[in-house]
Amino acid sequence: MTQLTANSNASETTFNHATSSLNSFAPRLLDWFDTNGRHDLPWQQHQTDTPNPYIVWLSEVMLQQTQVTTVLPYFARFMASFPTVQDLAAADWDSVAAHWAGLGYYARARNLHKGAKQLVAVIDEIGDFPQTLAGWEAISGVGPSTAGAIMAMGLHKYGVICDGNVKRVLTRWAAIDGDITKSATTKELWALAERLTPRKNSGLFAQAMMDMGATLCTRSKPTCLLCPLQEDCIAHAEGRATDYPVKAKKQPKPSKFSNALLIKDTDGKILWLQRPDNGIWGGLWSLPLQFVEKINGKVGKTQDMTTSKTLKVASNEKLYETEFTTAEQIINEWLDKHNLVAKAVSKTLLDDAPIKHSLTHFHWYLTPQSLTLTNEQVIALTQALQAAEINLNWLNANDAQATLGLPRAMVKILE
Repeated sequence: MTQLTANSNASETTFNHATSSLNSFAPRLLDWFDTNGRHDLPWQQHQTDTPNPYIVWLSEVMLQQTQVTTVLPYFARFMASFPTVQDLAAADWDSVAAHWAGLGYYARARNLHKGAKQLVAVIDEIGDFPQTLAGWEAISGVGPSTAGAIMAMGLHKYGVICDGNVKRVLTRWAAIDGDITKSATTKELWALAERLTPRKNSGLFAQAMMDMGATLCTRSKPTCLLCPLQEDCIAHAEGRATDYPVKAKKQPKPSKFSNALLIKDTDGKILWLQRPDNGIWGGLWSLPLQFVEKINGKVGKTQDMTTSKTLKVASNEKLYETEFTTAEQIINEWLDKHNLVAKAVSKTLLDDAPIKHSLTHFHWYLTPQSLTLTNEQVIALTQALQAAEINLNWLNANDAQATLGLPRAMVKILE
């Protein structure tokens, strides 16, 4: 392989390919995409004379860390309810949250709603969507790659993307062995992406790169024999495709334990709390949670045992500080004051294992527990929460799923 040194805007970067390979990269990829790529995704704009940046922006936010098959029904639901950015901006948060519920990474939904309001303000001012990379990067939740995708696919202008799929393709093709979580490697990948992206048809190129990473150059089982880039892919030549991209080994996720309280009135309606905007499930509705601390101890000289205690205040355990809400502390104190204890819920005598729900940074084990209050107790607890300006609802399981934005973990508990 011939070494080529190329100057990028950021720094001098060494690409491990001859000029001919660099120049033929885009034509080969576009030829492959024309015949083998996906051309029927509802947000694709490469066959449209007047592209719509709104739907590209919406899809790009949804596709962050989420697969196409998962996104498709959510995208359809959003477009049916919010066909324009003005519709999305005018919607109340509960409606947006309900449409997003189950898709995960809920900060994206909050940024999407905030971004819609920002975009409407821009349109009111200049009469159109932002037309520059900087203009899109000023919108909440839009980073350089998302902005590049919108420029390229949503406006048919020049734009460069360097998302996870692209990084995987490029690290293999060029045998870039730096840790992709490090800024130096990120800079090198962006320089290569800019070098390979054609000035004309950068939107088609972006679509093709996404398809390449999603369908051929996959994480664990790349289909190298069908790849249009295999003849000069260094990782393929060395038989080391799955060694790229290089990423620092993740630390094992910690585990957290909680009781999920099904606090009911005499009609079977359940207490639901709207979680604060910050923290996990921000702005969504959840059952009250009692956080549990696991304590390892000794019985006699040799036997281990594990006990647990319910945490009364957030400071008891630093692990829970950001999730232990004011409402939950009020409920815990109120239950203690009235000597009320929820009982474990299980479908059978053997079915008492907690529900495991994995999030980005930890595994959450949720144990459903039920408690029915009298009418007087319902009024008293409601007043205690309202005095602290807590948003709450008493709804049965079906109505809660139909009208509230519930995280997937809450749906698991109801099921």
